[in-house]
Amino acid sequence: MTRSKQPVCMITGAATGIGAATALRFAQGGWSVAIGHFGADTREAALGVEARCREAGAGTLVFEADVRDDAACRAAVATAEARWGRLDSLVNCAGTTRVIPHRALESIDAAEFERVYGVNAIGLFQMTRAAAPLLERSASPEASSSVVNVSSLAGLNGTGSSLAYAASKGAVNTMTLSLARSLAPRVRVNAVAPGMVDDGLLQRCLDPRSYAGVLERMTRQAALRRVSRPAEVAEIAWFLATQAPALTGQVLCAENGLLLAEPSPGDSST
Repeated sequence: MTRSKQPVCMITGAATGIGAATALRFAQGGWSVAIGHFGADTREAALGVEARCREAGAGTLVFEADVRDDAACRAAVATAEARWGRLDSLVNCAGTTRVIPHRALESIDAAEFERVYGVNAIGLFQMTRAAAPLLERSASPEASSSVVNVSSLAGLNGTGSSLAYAASKGAVNTMTLSLARSLAPRVRVNAVAPGMVDDGLLQRCLDPRSYAGVLERMTRQAALRRVSRPAEVAEIAWFLATQAPALTGQVLCAENGLLLAEPSPGDSST
């Protein structure tokens, strides 16, 4: 196997939103990118992301993986290794949610918790576990490898689209600390916790009118009177992977000052 001279980034949930923007950012930075998507419904979008990354001059690979399936995670990493012989960064963007008001306790059940945790927490762990040996082998004394977990403000202040979603992102934050300790010194593990992201996960969970209302409310409540775009979160992932050799076990909150405001009942952020 010939080891690629270009560094390689693998991104789960890269067909849309933050994941797609992250793949493009690494491609523009001269990296090869492995673009992960969930299944047949997202394949066309993933191929569109691949085309944009190729236009930026990147080597690409599209892989299909339901991160709840450990075998699929391991197969995806094996495919990237066979292609490039290295993996320098993993960005865990795959995520899911449903909008369920936090006060509607009877509207959420164990099955919903298990579904959300399966992707957002267990899937993130399984993907990281599958990638860890290759990340460790690809690191050098001069440059550690990196894992970046996409978390959420919801995991810090208990807001978000549902109780299950908030709890799953709280688990991501804690897991980031545990993995950073476990994978040091060759692999750094950090997380970025966005607030409201326009064109993010929530947009795919709400009808246009409801989404517009949430967007307006989040913009008004944020101290900076704005919400983020996927490219901003991608830029933080790029920074953590390439420009922050001293950072590990950190959760960077990028929420436009929403933590400075008192959330109103029922507010959602992702």
